[in-house]
Amino acid sequence: MSILRWLGLALGAGVLAVAFARFRGARSRRSDFALATLFGAALACVSAFPNSVNALRDMLMLEHAQWSRLIAVLIASNLLLWLLVLAARAKGSLQDEQFDRLVRALGLAEFRRLHPEHSRLPPVVAVLPAFDEAENIGGVLAAMPASVCGRPLAALVVDDGSRDGTAEVAERAGALVLRAPLRRGGGAALRLGFDVAIAHGAEIVVTLDADGQHLPSEIESLVRPVAEGRLDFAIGSRILGRHERDSQVRWLGIHVFNALIRLLTPVRVTDCSNGFRALRASQLARLLLRQDQFHTAELLIDAARKGVRMGDVPVTVRRRAGGESKKGRDLRYGLSFARTVLKTWWRD
Repeated sequence: MSILRWLGLALGAGVLAVAFARFRGARSRRSDFALATLFGAALACVSAFPNSVNALRDMLMLEHAQWSRLIAVLIASNLLLWLLVLAARAKGSLQDEQFDRLVRALGLAEFRRLHPEHSRLPPVVAVLPAFDEAENIGGVLAAMPASVCGRPLAALVVDDGSRDGTAEVAERAGALVLRAPLRRGGGAALRLGFDVAIAHGAEIVVTLDADGQHLPSEIESLVRPVAEGRLDFAIGSRILGRHERDSQVRWLGIHVFNALIRLLTPVRVTDCSNGFRALRASQLARLLLRQDQFHTAELLIDAARKGVRMGDVPVTVRRRAGGESKKGRDLRYGLSFARTVLKTWWRD
């Protein structure tokens, strides 16, 4: 036999020995043991009996190619590897979804434990995800209206693992506060807030940032078309309204992603990355939300695909009142935003 075949035979035997030793010592699962055994046995068999791959080689029409059997084995092994990768990703996605449901259930139970007097919330609930915003959130909550469009409003702050006393500042300002069991990002914090609002009878849910970029005085403008039945999803637009530009690159990115979303969906949007929005709770409950970070694009695209009536409302977006942005660098943020757009559009 050639040196290559001897090496293959030795490697296959080594894989079999290691797999058996790990499984015998309870250091691997049955599925891992089965895969390793299959790989080791196949490698040893092909090395010892190369003619066993002739059928595969002929099926791939490689019988006249140099190193034809080796090429056939490499093609088959790569296909098998991709199948295993896809299976692992599917399993990981299922586990992520189950974990998300568990954390959200724990958060909802914690809210009910901490606020038993709020078995039913007002018709309008403003959800503010917050991480280390103690410097800004007090001013935002102080400007929050008590009612909009003749409907009482409550502010619900979801503290996403803050280390600076954000929750305490929000409580002193009179907001309902829910501390997320784990810090997972603004999108995950919003999902907790949505669960609480929907489960406790909210009719309209407003989302806005806790850093002072959005004006609570403009909540009524967002809520009005939803309250009047003209829209189910009112999207705040700094393009139609006013803004304080803080990054030329991000400003350009907004227009690029607006164009991309208009291409991929049947809706015309002017500000795809604005987190200042008002949604009818019954429609919000229909949406599939999974993104822990780039939730603005996911919510918009999923709502568009499900036929939710949406439209833009002019709003003001200011620079954050204080502290540093949590969004990260422009290029990385843009690439992640693009991935979210395409991933949400492609999924079932």
